[in-house]
Amino acid sequence: MRAIGPLIAALVAVLLVISGTLFTVDQRYNAIVFQLGEIKDVVSAPGLHFKWPMLQNVRQFDMRILSYDDPEPLRFITSEKKPVLVDSFVMWRIKDVKQFYISVRGDEFAATTRIRQTISDSLQAEFGRRTVHDVVSGQRDEIMGVVRDKVDQELRRIGVEIVDVRLKRVDLPQEVSESVYRRMESERKRVANELRSTGAAEAERIRADADRQREVILAEAYRDAQKTKGEGDAKATDIYAKAFSQNPEFYAFYRSLEAYRSTFRGKNDLMLLDPDSSFFRYFKDPAGRQPAKKK
Repeated sequence: MRAIGPLIAALVAVLLVISGTLFTVDQRYNAIVFQLGEIKDVVSAPGLHFKWPMLQNVRQFDMRILSYDDPEPLRFITSEKKPVLVDSFVMWRIKDVKQFYISVRGDEFAATTRIRQTISDSLQAEFGRRTVHDVVSGQRDEIMGVVRDKVDQELRRIGVEIVDVRLKRVDLPQEVSESVYRRMESERKRVANELRSTGAAEAERIRADADRQREVILAEAYRDAQKTKGEGDAKATDIYAKAFSQNPEFYAFYRSLEAYRSTFRGKNDLMLLDPDSSFFRYFKDPAGRQPAKKK
């Protein structure tokens, strides 16, 4: 029984030694093996690995894509000397774990600080060459692509890869927004007034052209009507002449009846004529013979 205690202690010691010599690496991580504070090896293969106990220690780093979202929007100046507020976020990951440790001592906070500064410098350079319209809508995708490539190339020196850079929002400061909105409003009013003036002038031109066409149409219609009427009167006259030439006496009698009808329309109609006037020719003689003149 007395020998069991030392045996158990020896067994525990052996297990502790064995556990101190083995470590596992997850497939999502890379590990750096340090020996007396110096980098001895970088382990990227997942699984069980060996290290010297007491002499070596291991530190693991997450190799997955990480995100950094700046809590405060950054302020930049455009080529028009106008300020804009930019809210952005970055997708990044550790590309070279050894270089990452050497550059920022493996500190994720120090890495994000470096990323933020590099992003800020690159965005300022790009915004300084563009107008407000370009950065708000016109060239937004181009800006993100240029900044991503430039920042990725810069941060490769600290073992970091930039996967993506996104501009979530680009706004104008309050004091600038009000002046911009006022200018936009005045510009829209100017355009509206120009359109109204152009529309009014076009309406007057259309009305004048319509009035001119109306006068031309009426004149042509009147001309055609008079021509048709004249042709009809001429044709009627010709028919009357042909008809009455067949019996002149009947034509004279008919004309006298028409004259009587037109003259004596009412009871109060009065006409002073010579009794021997030809007007009473058919009253005195139905044959219409003229009475002989007295000597």
